[in-house]
Amino acid sequence: MHYLDHAATTPVLPEVTDLMVKVLREDFGNPSSVHAAGRRAKELVEDAREQVAAAVGARPDEIVFTGGGTEADNLALKGAAAKLRGNGNHVIVSAFEHHAVLDAAHWLQQGQGFEVSFAPVGSDGLVDPAAIAALVRPATILASVMAVNNEVGTIQPIAEIAAAVHEANPHALVHTDAVQALGNLPVDLHRWGVDLAAFAAHKIGGPKGVGALFVRSGVAVEATVHGGGQERGLRSGTLNVAGIAGFGLAAQTAAKEVDEKVERVGALRNRLLDGLRAGIPDLTLNGTLDARVPGNLSVSIPGTEGETLLLLLDQAGIACSSGSACASGAVDPSHVLIAMGVQKKLALGSLRFSLGRASSDDDVDAVLAVLPDIVKQARRAA
Repeated sequence: MHYLDHAATTPVLPEVTDLMVKVLREDFGNPSSVHAAGRRAKELVEDAREQVAAAVGARPDEIVFTGGGTEADNLALKGAAAKLRGNGNHVIVSAFEHHAVLDAAHWLQQGQGFEVSFAPVGSDGLVDPAAIAALVRPATILASVMAVNNEVGTIQPIAEIAAAVHEANPHALVHTDAVQALGNLPVDLHRWGVDLAAFAAHKIGGPKGVGALFVRSGVAVEATVHGGGQERGLRSGTLNVAGIAGFGLAAQTAAKEVDEKVERVGALRNRLLDGLRAGIPDLTLNGTLDARVPGNLSVSIPGTEGETLLLLLDQAGIACSSGSACASGAVDPSHVLIAMGVQKKLALGSLRFSLGRASSDDDVDAVLAVLPDIVKQARRAA
């Protein structure tokens, strides 16, 4: 199989697997226990906390481990809304957020008495800081804009957005879903100026089911999961020690290799785009190429349906996505592309190729060898 779906998930790094197996076999203690086995498990958790913090430009005491990026996003939005309800009832999110943010915002809007404003997105796939600032009110408690869009890979001007929101309302918090950022660009949360940020281990060669929420020092959110009071009371539940240890090593590796990855994977992505344009002249690129993570290539192909293309590519041994992985199988077009102004009929024919650490020229060659004929086949079937 030629795997070009790294934005959906990444292969677990061999060294991460080795570490996790060792922890599962040898360090099985509960990190909340006071005996030696528990203390060893706690040391592993705290070592990983330091690794994740260093990888994202944070302090270790600002990292809260969660069960994944979706849980981290939910804790950020729902936890901030519950804590700051007395200050206001207005939340801002961009129109092309991941559903982890959008659905949490809808939940606040539909049953919790909050007003939600949806910031527009340009046809280039970028959110204008001025557009966010224009939506800020005295009652605004939180604004959320993802650092990197999961479908089209565009890099948002998060530092400028955070500064604009804080200038318009110094009491409002800024959250960013940074799940697609770590490993694809240098991450420095303190320089970005955000208050909350979500991450997921499985996007960077770590295990699924482990994530983290950055909570800037001095920022308070309410817990959404209650029980034993783990993670400073913000996320109760016995910690997944092996998964957290794997996350720490994966984060350290991702941060160390990011510059080399940007150069190598970016060159592969550009060669793929050039080849696709040559073989499918009416193909269109979704979003700007000037502000995009190196491994992402989102395209739309007129006269086709993405699901048909996916099935035919899969039969040819190529794995990619149509829209986002979380929306695969849905009959509606990508909400991301619709928010960017792509026509529905064209959006239905979208493909997302995402390259990563293990991608090679062979993967690019495989796509270029089969996709033009697959497009002709899909158009005949449409």
